[in-house]
Amino acid sequence: MERIGFIGGSGFYDFEDFQEKKSIKLKTPFGNPSGEYLTGKYNDREFVFLPRHGRKHEYNPSNVNFRANIHGFKQLGVNDLFSVSAVGSMKMKLKIEHIVVPDQFIDFTKNRKDTFFDEGITVHSSMADPVCSHKLSYLQSLMGKLDYTCHIGGTYICIEGPHFSSRAESFLFKSWGVDVIGMTNATEARLCKEAEICYCSLNFITDYDCWHSEEEDASTMDILKVLGRNIHRAKHIIRNIMQSYSPDRECKCKNSLKNAIVTPLNAKQGIDMGKYGLLLGKYIR
Repeated sequence: MERIGFIGGSGFYDFEDFQEKKSIKLKTPFGNPSGEYLTGKYNDREFVFLPRHGRKHEYNPSNVNFRANIHGFKQLGVNDLFSVSAVGSMKMKLKIEHIVVPDQFIDFTKNRKDTFFDEGITVHSSMADPVCSHKLSYLQSLMGKLDYTCHIGGTYICIEGPHFSSRAESFLFKSWGVDVIGMTNATEARLCKEAEICYCSLNFITDYDCWHSEEEDASTMDILKVLGRNIHRAKHIIRNIMQSYSPDRECKCKNSLKNAIVTPLNAKQGIDMGKYGLLLGKYIR
């Protein structure tokens, strides 16, 4: 059965509105996810939730097992995935508590395992359009009906973390014209492309990084103060998504590997089906 998935970010560790809630512990070919997946129903539709940092926020961005998290969603029948994150603003017009739904990413990470296909197979997936176009259009329509300031489109620069930027880095990123800065979304977007999962992220601004001369530099305590208000709004938006979102697998996401696989795939080649079967099964002759 097809389910819709949600990833919770900093401060977002549970979702109380699910009916018939069930926790599922999964093993994946890529190790353990950040914790148990929470499944449940809402208006007779099925959903899956996972906090990317663990329910006690025990995994910093560099230690999140992104591959296991995304593969686990795939194992649970999720083809549509919404991500919720806290970010810093890199522009004056993007203010604290505004929401940004980016359509582009710059990946400035250094230590991530951001591909499933690292042994015996080569895949070059296109990241020209990293976000599902159907989801962008849907969120633009939905957010126009809600009383929040939301910016559809923009560029998210993904840094390694867990440290915040130096001032020199912050000014550099700002000079590039990016909109928000975070530590997780680009990695998720890459892996969702390889898993042929439709991906989109809702980013809630908590700070101005450290480029803004009239604002305090980003600090953990200040961010935590803003998070509570943001999470309340994030849950309200998710309730609206659960009521109104209709999956549309006519987008390009469902076949994003079709022209990306370089290695010839056939049953006699010895492809590790335990590792790659869920991702490549429909392409193996």
